Amino acid sequence: MLGGAPRTVWFIWPADPHGVSARSVAQRLLQLRRPSHLVWNPVTGEIVQLLPPTRAGGALAADRGRNGRVCVQIHVIGSAREPFTDTKLDGLDDILAWLDSWGVPRRWPAGPPLPYPHSLAAERSRRLWARGGHFGHSQVPGTREGDPGSIDIGRIIGEDAPGLEDSLPRGGLRLLQEV
Repeated sequence: MLGGAPRTVWFIWPADPHGVSARSVAQRLLQLRRPSHLVWNPVTGEIVQLLPPTRAGGALAADRGRNGRVCVQIHVIGSAREPFTDTKLDGLDDILAWLDSWGVPRRWPAGPPLPYPHSLAAERSRRLWARGGHFGHSQVPGTREGDPGSIDIGRIIGEDAPGLEDSLPRGGLRLLQEV
């Protein structure tokens, strides 16, 4: 890891969480040689850890996954078009407690991820990335993906989390991509 503020990146593994297990997604990520740290099925609460947080995950391009003391990558089974935060979130408290133990701040510096497909053109600010905290895959500098789509960040980091006010955009959402 390259050091810096700890962070978490939320991805979507496009599948029906009622019919696909976290274990099967984890096996597929290993086959593809793109392991994330965790795979989570929010409907069943199943969580599979593939890597320790002190090791870079394989879901982000280049060295982006090595940024921070930790850069935890979490694949959530669901759809970028249908926010996973609109479903049960079994196991989320365990994930958050684990992220807290690694010093990932409960804030979302880039604000809520945009809905898919608008998220494909989301701003990917290096300045906000440097602050650490939670990010959608669509908000990571150097990416071109649109997941996790429009999710309720308050349900993830907590409605009363310090820094939630820092997570809400001021003056509207910008759809320009930082170069």
